[in-house]
Amino acid sequence: MAKTNKTATAVPAVPQGYVPTLKKVYKEEIVAKLMKQFGYSTVMQCPKLVKITINEGVGDATGDKKLVEVAQQELTAITGQKAIVTHSRKDISNFKLRKGMPIGTKVTLRDVKMYEFLERLIRVSLPRIRDFNGISEKMDGKGNYTLGIKEQIIFPEIDIDKITKILGMEITFVTTAKTDEEAYALLKEFGLPFKKHNN
Repeated sequence: MAKTNKTATAVPAVPQGYVPTLKKVYKEEIVAKLMKQFGYSTVMQCPKLVKITINEGVGDATGDKKLVEVAQQELTAITGQKAIVTHSRKDISNFKLRKGMPIGTKVTLRDVKMYEFLERLIRVSLPRIRDFNGISEKMDGKGNYTLGIKEQIIFPEIDIDKITKILGMEITFVTTAKTDEEAYALLKEFGLPFKKHNN
């Protein structure tokens, strides 16, 4: 297999003083809407998006460590931030897994890169999913939300001709919301395309 050092082009660094579009939208529009919807008495009560973590598991990594390296390069390209390799925490003989073996890759995004990734995800990547009709509304009960992606090729940073394996990932949105209802309202205002439902 040919070397895959350049599976995609990383997102360029942002200029100093740059404020992402969605960060402006949050401050100028979303806060006011949430305060009205939930009757907050102060801006400090409004839920915020704190971080986005992306986890990509590589199930076949026990037999081919190169897969983890490629996944790390791909996730770095997708997010614009260097991904770290995750390792197994215990031995699992059924999966030929030993403690400390590389099993995936992970990125935690905050502030500018978080907002930039969120905007690309909403406006570019999710619409590329075949027969897309919205994402599940299921929150975690603690004001956070995890979105499962089946194929990394929905991200335009990935060159389909150079991928070695289709990989899925979990994208977790961590908020300061105290209830799922508040978290849902926050993420919906950001533009996450939840499936339509009737109240």
